[in-house]
Amino acid sequence: MAEQDMAHHGGTMDYSEHETTYKFFVGLVKWGSIAVAALLILMAHFLVH
Repeated sequence: MAEQDMAHHGGTMDYSEHETTYKFFVGLVKWGSIAVAALLILMAHFLVH
């Protein structure tokens, strides 16, 4: 049964690649959120009279 499960899901997982991808995703979300917050602050400062 376990062999059947692994065949269905494509075999073993490359954990180092998974961790690299996860760190990239977390960094992208973090810096994207910071950029959006900075943009909103700048818009509030320059566009609101």
